[in-house]
Amino acid sequence: MREGKPMRILFFMTLLAQVLFLSSARAGDVAELEILGFTKDGGVFAFEEFGIQDGSGFPYANRYYIDTATDKFLPGTPIRVRLDDENASLDSVRKQARDKGEAIVAQAELDRGIMAGFNPVTELSADPFRMVVNPRPVFYPIDSPLEFRLDEIPLNNLPGMEVCNSQGEIKGFRLLRIEAVDGGQTRLLHEDKSIPQSRGCPHGYAIGGVQTFAMDGLSTFAVLISVRQYGFEGPDHRWIAVTGRL
Repeated sequence: MREGKPMRILFFMTLLAQVLFLSSARAGDVAELEILGFTKDGGVFAFEEFGIQDGSGFPYANRYYIDTATDKFLPGTPIRVRLDDENASLDSVRKQARDKGEAIVAQAELDRGIMAGFNPVTELSADPFRMVVNPRPVFYPIDSPLEFRLDEIPLNNLPGMEVCNSQGEIKGFRLLRIEAVDGGQTRLLHEDKSIPQSRGCPHGYAIGGVQTFAMDGLSTFAVLISVRQYGFEGPDHRWIAVTGRL
């Protein structure tokens, strides 16, 4: 019995160490993504990200409304709501963001469209820099495949990035669309020349999904991109979108 007591102490100390390690390994937060949809003419694409902010424990909800012809935010957006209360719920912060969003585009006017491809940030086997999809669930396919490729761009030397530079490597991104016809012609959809303040201090990107919309025919797409940022406790993940017409 005397020999068993040290073993029990060692066991509980090991268990405590594992608990502390797992607790500290929670690190940054990953925003959940909800596709709100496209307006009936495909002219606007909207999505929401929400979660619990690392460090503070405050719930947040952000809504984005994008003009798909120009790939620009609608006036008065994005909508960003954070409740500076650890006891506040995600439901309450999301409701506030939803109520504000109703004044921009009513949810009843949005059609979710088609999720042609999706890789969550937990997917380790997918290619983060390339996604090829059949844009509609029609088999045999009647549409040409949609292919997108992403390149990361080092941007540490930009003016105004001194705070981010102290944290490590800072990156922007370039997004290309590869045409399935005309010999695989490449079209530039987006290329960062600077980092918007709202993106924080990003150090990595991945193509997370492709959402499409069709009326009489396929008309609009949105490429969802996961942004990996330096966070308070570890890497945070947020979402942005690049939209376009077909």
